[in-house]
Amino acid sequence: MSPFDIQRMLLDEFPLSFLLEVVLRAAFAFLAVFLFLKSSGRRGIRQLSLFELVVILTLGSAAGDVSFYHDVPLLPVAVVFLTLLVLYRMTVLIMTKSKRFESWIDGVPVTVIKNGLYELKSLEQVNISSSELLMELRQQGVEHLGQVRLGLVETDGDISLYFYEPQDIQPGLSVLPLEHRTEYHIAPASALYCCVNCGLPRDLQQGQHARCVRCDKEVWSTALTTRRCR
Repeated sequence: MSPFDIQRMLLDEFPLSFLLEVVLRAAFAFLAVFLFLKSSGRRGIRQLSLFELVVILTLGSAAGDVSFYHDVPLLPVAVVFLTLLVLYRMTVLIMTKSKRFESWIDGVPVTVIKNGLYELKSLEQVNISSSELLMELRQQGVEHLGQVRLGLVETDGDISLYFYEPQDIQPGLSVLPLEHRTEYHIAPASALYCCVNCGLPRDLQQGQHARCVRCDKEVWSTALTTRRCR
């Protein structure tokens, strides 16, 4: 093999006319994926469940193989697409009949914030980092956890928030990045602080070192009490 061989790099042993077959194969793959998605009646891209994502990835693999590899015949790939469509339709049908099966396939919403506090076990369950969650909260106009009555991670990964009415907002943990909030192990002044790990508010005296009674952590940040909800 000669390095930087232009013929090998561009076409290898295939004739130039093989590019026309590639065009045909790519068009076949595109049409097959399009017809599958059209027939499946699936939802929007941001609403893909884990099951639907697996189906799409399988389709992409089959479409890629038939597009580029000359030794992959078209008819078996068409059978792959047809099989996936039948499996998809059967799974959706079973999901409409069984809520338990639907929950197993699609998952269920997970509560990550309740009454202005983190639900720590739920956060571990959804495997979402605190920085990612805080970013999502900021993007929805949240300044501190005390504004949020309920926060849910939906089955498609989106976060749904339900806010307190302005008059019901509680003191809460700031969701701003570290450069915009200060964390303490020892309270610099007598004030209301929030546990950085779970959000629990607590009055601390100047110079006090305390553990959170909810999560046993020792890092605190000054509680915010703004009454602006959005």
